[in-house]
Amino acid sequence: MNALIAVAIAPCGTGEEMSSYVGEVVQVIRESGLPNRTNSMFTEIEGEWDEVMAVVKKATMVLADRGIRTEVVLKADIRPGYRDMMHGKLERMEKKIAMAKTNQANQVNQENQEGSDAK
Repeated sequence: MNALIAVAIAPCGTGEEMSSYVGEVVQVIRESGLPNRTNSMFTEIEGEWDEVMAVVKKATMVLADRGIRTEVVLKADIRPGYRDMMHGKLERMEKKIAMAKTNQANQVNQENQEGSDAK
């Protein structure tokens, strides 16, 4: 079953800058071979549920195995029959935004035309 996971894995209570720890976690995710994308808040991973969750576990254990208290925030979109959701969802949203802008521009043009016809 295909899943798109957004996960944030970070140390808790280290009293230090977290970027080096987070970098280690992201490296494990990137080396998994599963499609992934990192932004400032989460790393998205897409694949079969069990494969994705195994990567999340492995990435979590990078910190936990060293005795570091570790926080995991995870959001899952499980959509049977769908693939490439990471890109597809974004593409569909961008198309809808473009259509809304076009519709808005057409409405303004129509209103302007109606206003000039009334004169």
